[in-house]
Amino acid sequence: MTPRFGSVLTAIGTPFLADGSIDEQGVGRLAQWLVANGSDGLVVTGSTGESGTLVDGERRRLWQLVREAVDCPVLAGATTNDTAHSLRLIKDAEEVGADGILAVTPYYNRPPQAGLVAHFSAIAEATALPVMLYDIPARTGRRIELPTFVTLMERHENIVAIKDASGDVARAAKLIETLRGRAEIYCGDDSLLLAFLSLGAVGVVSVASHWAGFAFGALVSAALSGDLERARRINRNLLASYEFESSELYPNPIPTKAMMGVLGVCSDYTRSPLIDPPPELREQARKLYAELEHNLAAEGIGMAHA
Repeated sequence: MTPRFGSVLTAIGTPFLADGSIDEQGVGRLAQWLVANGSDGLVVTGSTGESGTLVDGERRRLWQLVREAVDCPVLAGATTNDTAHSLRLIKDAEEVGADGILAVTPYYNRPPQAGLVAHFSAIAEATALPVMLYDIPARTGRRIELPTFVTLMERHENIVAIKDASGDVARAAKLIETLRGRAEIYCGDDSLLLAFLSLGAVGVVSVASHWAGFAFGALVSAALSGDLERARRINRNLLASYEFESSELYPNPIPTKAMMGVLGVCSDYTRSPLIDPPPELREQARKLYAELEHNLAAEGIGMAHA
């Protein structure tokens, strides 16, 4: 069965102008580029969208712009580490037509598991929209434990999916087996997608799909159809993209901004405390794209140009 939100979701970056304001034309252009190049759905104002530097009105406007630009599932990153604040944002997401809510683990305040149950329960009860939980302990300082997932699934029918960016494949195997038939599991780390698919994940919430959406779609299709050798070849071609998309020197989404700028899709500005892509990163992006385009051609997978 086709996953509710599709197999390849892109965590879309937020285009900015030189003065730091949102590039509204760039937002629409980027959203359309992604859908035209293999994204089944878009996650807006997540980590890659620099959500930590956006005010509420900007979030709402971004959801609205993307919703107006494309005809695909749009998930709104509409939660923070403040439950009451999250509920207000969810109402904004509903009003502008979002198709679902991405609910991240509360960050920095590191609540206990009982606090996570209360937080996510309040979110689920505040909306009729489907909810995707987002477990990313490297950014939040707190992981969602397996019993917490089970409790939430038992209590709330509209919690329907999980983005697992824990980096823990063994835990993901237990999660998928425990929740099979109850929730769809998406890999939240591009480099672990093949492993997650082998365990029963339905797709990916990706960063590198900004420039390799068709490749991710082909990888998912090959793996789920049993053509493991083709899936391995595609994954091998994507290894350089996994390394490029985030590093200690240039963390996500700086490389994505560089790539979109090089391809002429949108501007490459970020908001402080991130930095704009330096010339050497843009050159890396050019080389990576050219090599990837050449290698994927042998698999019959195309790459687009703006």
